[in-house]
Amino acid sequence: MLKKYRFPNTLAGTDEAGRGCLAGPVTAASIILPKDFEHESLNDSKQLSEKIRDHLRPILEEGAISYGIAHVHEEEIDSINILNASILAMHRSLQQLTKEPEFILVDGNRFKPYNGIAHSCIVKGDSKFISIAAASILAKTHRDAYMAKIHEEFPMYNWIRNKGYPTKEHREAIRKHGLTKYHRKSFKQLPEQLTLEFG
Repeated sequence: MLKKYRFPNTLAGTDEAGRGCLAGPVTAASIILPKDFEHESLNDSKQLSEKIRDHLRPILEEGAISYGIAHVHEEEIDSINILNASILAMHRSLQQLTKEPEFILVDGNRFKPYNGIAHSCIVKGDSKFISIAAASILAKTHRDAYMAKIHEEFPMYNWIRNKGYPTKEHREAIRKHGLTKYHRKSFKQLPEQLTLEFG
């Protein structure tokens, strides 16, 4: 069961989605929820169906004191690596908050200090604390919406279904059609190939 992190003042949760994908951005969300916010369906985004995540997104956005969403795209991922890109996305989503938090709860075990604000990294925090779970849902739903949009440009990769993750279907499409501008060139796209043509 999700818990509320006991902190007396303004607290933000932050999380990212898409770190392990072959294509598309890594997307982060930060959110400040009212202290009394609760919802029976709220959980780690990975434990929820797409339908429930999509149902929760407007509830979280309307119920939040403030929230921010940020994409870090392929070129930046390739330039600074996926770990740095994930942290950068979280920093950019925190920048969008209209109220500066006094404490940041981060999903995972790696983070760089943001604006001198105290933070705590929580491994599997999206399955432990409400604010991180809420951020995980926003990051996932906003990234999925982005992947659905670029799917229209390159439907042969079926990103509307696989979201850019390294599924067998996605890798077969890469083998057949090569790489697009949305693929992360620094990632190993196919296990048996060292180089691929860029489309």
